[in-house]
Amino acid sequence: MLSYLQFFITVAAILSIATLGLNLQWGVSGQFNAGVVGFIAVGGYALAILTIPSAAHLLVKLELPFLAGLAGSLVVCALVAILVGLATLRLRSDYLAIATFGIATSIQLLANNLEPLTGGSRGLVGIPRPFESLGQRQFALAYLAMVLALLAVVVAGLQALLHSPWGRVLRALREDEVACAALGKDIVRFRLTAFVLGAMLMGLSGALYAGFVGTTSPGEFMPILTFQIWAMLIVGGSGSNYGAVAGSFVVWGLWTFSGVFIVSVLPLQYQTQGGAIQAILVGLLLVLTLLLRPRGILGAKRAI
Repeated sequence: MLSYLQFFITVAAILSIATLGLNLQWGVSGQFNAGVVGFIAVGGYALAILTIPSAAHLLVKLELPFLAGLAGSLVVCALVAILVGLATLRLRSDYLAIATFGIATSIQLLANNLEPLTGGSRGLVGIPRPFESLGQRQFALAYLAMVLALLAVVVAGLQALLHSPWGRVLRALREDEVACAALGKDIVRFRLTAFVLGAMLMGLSGALYAGFVGTTSPGEFMPILTFQIWAMLIVGGSGSNYGAVAGSFVVWGLWTFSGVFIVSVLPLQYQTQGGAIQAILVGLLLVLTLLLRPRGILGAKRAI
């Protein structure tokens, strides 16, 4: 039971980092990113490619240490986000959503087909995990501590940024872009900076997850993950960093423990529909949140 609780908290904290990235993009600067899973995949694959042991069928054979691979994955995510941002940031609302969703789908297709780089449909197995030499129990505790420390650093950093003049401009930009432009603010630069930072947090989440499980494959980065991250932000409170973290734990808890209930209690013929039941439960939670508390669990205050 304790080991499962450690696993749950570790994954929830990792997903919280991705939700914080989405909060920066949508909750603060108003950019509708429907391709969250694409940036998570970039982070996970970047870490795997940079750190995995050399193999004859793989193109890249760097074998970097974990921390170097983690830093490298952030750089790769930043570069991808800059390219995507420059191509899409002049789009608005549903057009931006469609474009980012298409890009995320393209990233998954590339991961599935660039076998010399990504391992193809089989993915990359055997990613070196930090602290693994300590033993399984100590690894789980050490990795949990590292993830929680990174989450605390990310939250503190975002709180400081969003209370700075840069953060105030982003909030003003979300409310009235025309007024910001009239005051001489570089709209594209501010939007691009927020988009890139948010994408880097999503990539960090993907890299931490890949480092935790020691493997990565296209099947782990399905569109349902984007739905989960959006649900976490809405339930927790869009525009609130603490709400993003709370929503991540609540939604992931509902998803995880409903899955345990389905496997343990429901008859076998209904267990095959377990994924659909989990999605329905999260959807019901979303509806109840929007009806009873539209600003989310911790999103009551307008300012961050």
